[in-house]
Amino acid sequence: MENVVLTIHMILALSLIGTVLLQRSEGGGLGIGGGGGGATGSRPPATAIGKFTWLLAIAFICTSVALTLIAADQTAGASVVDRLGIESSDDETTPGDLGDSLLPPSPSDEPLVPTGE
Repeated sequence: MENVVLTIHMILALSLIGTVLLQRSEGGGLGIGGGGGGATGSRPPATAIGKFTWLLAIAFICTSVALTLIAADQTAGASVVDRLGIESSDDETTPGDLGDSLLPPSPSDEPLVPTGE
């Protein structure tokens, strides 16, 4: 299922790139391309390719959400270590009993107290 949605997602992405490149430039921020008037000009009516671009964009977002949900469902309740297959061992690679504190013991075994300096 994931591969089917991923394939559709890739086709939508390539189609979306193609339709955006086929559209006529409206001038944008570069100051080039068709259209004139700037702020005084009116927005042209929506063309068929513009509506098709919106349709592709909505479908692309839907497949993105679907892929996210599929990935979240597959990893629910599993840890990365569990998926790697690494087994924990109880060997002495970690320090022994640290007591209630993670601070190193003082040389005279007195409690560590900050000084007022």
